[in-house]
Amino acid sequence: MTAALPVVTMHTDSRLQLIQDWLSDDLSLDIQSLVPASADASFRRYFRAQSERRSFVVMDAPPDKEPLGPFLHVAELLGDCDVHVPQIIAKDTERGLLLLEDLGSTQLLTALRSGVQPGPLYADALRALCSIQVRGQAASQSLPAYDGPMLRRELQLMPEWFCVRHLQMLLSDTEVQVVRAAEDFLIDNILAQPQVFVHRDYHSRNLMITERRSPGIIDFQDAVRGPVAYDLVSLLKDCYIDWPRRKVEFWVSDYAAMVRRLAGTNTQLCGSSEAEYLRWFDLAGLQRHIKVMGIFARLFWRDNKPGYLDDLPRTVAYVVEAAFRFPELRDFGLLVESRMAPRLVAANLRARECAAA
Repeated sequence: MTAALPVVTMHTDSRLQLIQDWLSDDLSLDIQSLVPASADASFRRYFRAQSERRSFVVMDAPPDKEPLGPFLHVAELLGDCDVHVPQIIAKDTERGLLLLEDLGSTQLLTALRSGVQPGPLYADALRALCSIQVRGQAASQSLPAYDGPMLRRELQLMPEWFCVRHLQMLLSDTEVQVVRAAEDFLIDNILAQPQVFVHRDYHSRNLMITERRSPGIIDFQDAVRGPVAYDLVSLLKDCYIDWPRRKVEFWVSDYAAMVRRLAGTNTQLCGSSEAEYLRWFDLAGLQRHIKVMGIFARLFWRDNKPGYLDDLPRTVAYVVEAAFRFPELRDFGLLVESRMAPRLVAANLRARECAAA
């Protein structure tokens, strides 16, 4: 008989029982407690399993919704890039279970919000990203392409979920044309960037502060081969914390110098000038933040995850600020600033009232 494990603040379900049985019966681990570690914007869940001597993390990924193949593949590729990803201790791919090294519970975001000086933390995160982009060039060839159709699908989440569903705002024919013109401009420019290994969610909630080889990198299973500036802007124009433009540009410049040291001064990964690199940075960020506007709204209305609503104002502000940097996107910036942004407070309030009902 399998002994029931202490579980804190978590409803018992069939997947939880499966995890308990796997740990004790299949892996012969004497687990003393099993508690939630975190959840993400998917069907995956994470639990911290504590034995007498060691703490582990269990990934629960229902195989019909979140197959483990991409995670295992990308974990191997990142390991070869000399960055810290969780060691895979045991796996059951048929049942969607992984036993992982525990990278701790301190996210980069938590450390930043605690008042720790950001410079050294970002230096570590930028060094790891540099290693991924430079050392991972060959490995990136085995990843799916972040191509035009994928970029467009992501951009179209914004009018569907943010405008129509969240703001309850129908776009006019003229406004639809403005959005489509912005999509075309962004896609053309992003595809013209050098293509590299892209984590795709390289931000402060997916970087863990660790005692050795910090940061530990998680949630990388959706990696693609895509635009060179995408992960950099995900980190430095983070949807969960923001910094003054001057500080961001300093970090961008510092990162470019880091890449040149590792890849060689003739590398094309930093563009022909600082201005071109910043242009790549802002355009990749604009595509990402337009997508995130739709994703955060969808997480609430479809997936019943309200925690992202508080981050929508920051994300919308990023979109407006970046759009006005480009004459070709001025009409789009005006549309977001004058028609969408003013509706956001009421939309968030309506959403919270709906959730409480």
